[in-house]
Amino acid sequence: YSKSMNKVFLYRLDWLVILCYLMLVLVGVVNIYSSTFNNLNEVFVYDSLAGKHVIIFIISLVFGFFILFIRTQFFQQLSYLIYFVSILLLIGLFFFGETINSATSWYIVKGFSLQPSELAKIGTAFAISRHLSDFNTDIKKFSNLFTGLIIILIPFILIILQPDPGSAIIFGSFFLVFFREGLSFNYLIFSLFGLVLFVSTLIIPINYIILLIILIGFIIFYFSKRTNKKTRVLPYITFILISTIFILSVNFIFNSVFEQRHRDRFNVILGLVEDSRGLGYNINQSKIAIGSGGLLGKGFLEGTQTKGNFVPEQQTDYIFSTVGEEWGFIGSSTLIMIYVVLIIRMINRAEKQSNIFRRNFIYAICCLMLSHFTINIGMSLGLIPTVGIPLPLISSGGTTLLTFSLLIFIYLNFDSNRLNEW
Repeated sequence: YSKSMNKVFLYRLDWLVILCYLMLVLVGVVNIYSSTFNNLNEVFVYDSLAGKHVIIFIISLVFGFFILFIRTQFFQQLSYLIYFVSILLLIGLFFFGETINSATSWYIVKGFSLQPSELAKIGTAFAISRHLSDFNTDIKKFSNLFTGLIIILIPFILIILQPDPGSAIIFGSFFLVFFREGLSFNYLIFSLFGLVLFVSTLIIPINYIILLIILIGFIIFYFSKRTNKKTRVLPYITFILISTIFILSVNFIFNSVFEQRHRDRFNVILGLVEDSRGLGYNINQSKIAIGSGGLLGKGFLEGTQTKGNFVPEQQTDYIFSTVGEEWGFIGSSTLIMIYVVLIIRMINRAEKQSNIFRRNFIYAICCLMLSHFTINIGMSLGLIPTVGIPLPLISSGGTTLLTFSLLIFIYLNFDSNRLNEW
C-alpha cells in the first residue's frame, strides 16, 4: 500500500518544474565555478563559492523533502506568523546586523551569513496570499487594497533603511498579484506612466514635459468630449495638476532620496554621463563579455573577460555575462527559455488550483522570479541601472538560493494537492 501511495505521490509532482529547477542550479554551479576559476585552484573544493552553492543546494533539498509532506493548510494558517517573524528579522538588523558594502543587510554568526530580506520574500508572499484569500476580501475596495499595500510597504521600507534599495524594489512585484484578483489595470497603466514621467524628467527640461502633459490632457479631453457630451473637465485638470506636481518633485527625489551611487548608475544608463572606465565600467565590461561570446560562445573556462576578472561581481550581479561569453547567444537564449518555461508552467498550474490562497502564492512566486531574472539580465545588458539583484538559482548567494528553492518546493507541495480544498 505504501509503495502504491509513493507512486501516486511521485506521479503528482510537477517534474517539468523540477527539471527546470535542477537545470538552473546546475547552470549556476558551472558558471560560478567559471567566474571564480584561477590556475592556482583548479580543483573543485567545498569552500569555494561554487562548492558552497552545491552545499546550499543539498541543504535546500533536505528542507524541500520535508516541505513536500507538510499539509497545505499549515502554511495558510501560519501565513501571518511567518510574515511577522520575517519582519522581526528585518528589524533586528538595526541592532545586530553586520554592515557590508555600506548596507546593514546581514546576520553573520560564526562564519555563517543570513540575509533576512530574502526570507522576507517568503513571508510577504504568504501574507499577501492569505490577505487575498480571506473571506470577503475584495481587492477593488480601497480598504482591502490599502491593507495589501501596507503588507508590501513594511518590508519595503525596512529594507530601504538598511539601505538596500535594490532588494526593496523587488517587493513591488507582489503588487502584480492583485491584478489576478480583479484589481483594475488602470493602476498598472498609471504606475508605468509615472515611471516614464520620472525618467523623462531626468533627460528633458521640465518646461517641455509639463507642456507635453497639458497637450496630452487636452487631446484626450477633446476626443472624449466628441464621443460623450457629458464628459467632465475636472478629471483632466486633476490629471494635469497631479502630473505637474510629480514632475516638479522628481529632481528632489533623485537628488535627496537616491544615494550618489544610484544617481551615477542612472546617469550612465540614460546617457547623461559617458564614463566607460569609471561609473559605467561594470556595465561596459559586461556588455563586452556578452558580445564577445558570439553565437556559440568561447567555451567553458575559455572566456577572456571572465578569466581576466574584468567584470566586477561577476559571480553574483553579473553572472549572466559569464553565460553570454562562454555559452554564447544559444546558451543565453536557452537559459532565458528555461525561466520562461518555468514561469508559464507555474502560472498554468496555478489556474488549476481549487484553493485561492495556494493560487495566489504561486502567482507571487512567478512575479518574484520574473522581476528577478528580468532586472538581472537587464543590468547585464546595460538596459537597467545596477541595483544588485541576483539571478534566481544561478547567482552566488546562499540565502537567495535557499529562498527560491524553498519557494519551488512549496509550489510543488501546493501543486500536488491542487485538487484539494485544503
